[in-house]
Amino acid sequence: MNPEKAPIIQMQNIAKHFGRVIALAGVSVDVYPGECHCLLGDNGAGKSTFIKTMSGVHKPTKGQILFDGKEMHFADPRDAIAAGIATVHQHLAMIPLMSVSRNFFMGNEPVKQIGPMKFFDHDYANQVTMEEMRKMGINLRGPDQAVGTLSGGERQTVAIARAVHFGAKVLILDEPTSALGVRQTANVLATIDKVRKQGVAVVFITHNVRHALAVGDRFTVLNRGQTLGTSQRGQITPDELQDMMAGGQELVALEDSLGGTV
Repeated sequence: MNPEKAPIIQMQNIAKHFGRVIALAGVSVDVYPGECHCLLGDNGAGKSTFIKTMSGVHKPTKGQILFDGKEMHFADPRDAIAAGIATVHQHLAMIPLMSVSRNFFMGNEPVKQIGPMKFFDHDYANQVTMEEMRKMGINLRGPDQAVGTLSGGERQTVAIARAVHFGAKVLILDEPTSALGVRQTANVLATIDKVRKQGVAVVFITHNVRHALAVGDRFTVLNRGQTLGTSQRGQITPDELQDMMAGGQELVALEDSLGGTV
């Protein structure tokens, strides 16, 4: 990355133990503003535990979290959100029968006061929703369109646009393309690119090498709670990245023992 930039968030030697189970064994990752940092690994590699630690769900057993150079101790996800770390989960917290604008402002409802009474400001919510979705390349029929009528990729985009609008400096995307078709995946990857260009740091969790290479600037591979290293775009091939995810030297040893390719 640009040496003139400082990391927005630094996860330093993060360890997380659940009783005798070691989920993370000293993982260090830096994320810079305006980059898409891909976190890859197979099931059980530690990706979910790592991002839950970054977003305040888990407290690290050991290690430090630095945000804008200051050590942070998140008591819960609300602390992380207040600092500027937002997470968009694979299973979106949206109400399908409610409109896009109501889902967009859920928990942050704008109000207008008429006399002693306060009401949801529909006009403001509708205007902002349409503008923010248009910026992301989604043209809604209208702000009152039900979220349930949108495609999976469009709903992901609503969640991403909402997080950015409400001040996310670090956006964690947890497997946003795993259940999508080719066209909708392309739309979500395009949204990630737009967000990155706005200066937001994106942490993209995926097990799909092709999706990571399409938008990623740097790639960190986790395996059994440890990092196998971080590579920059152009410094690693798709096959090398896939081999690291599959176990690296363990895969080579297995191939040798079987006398062929696994």
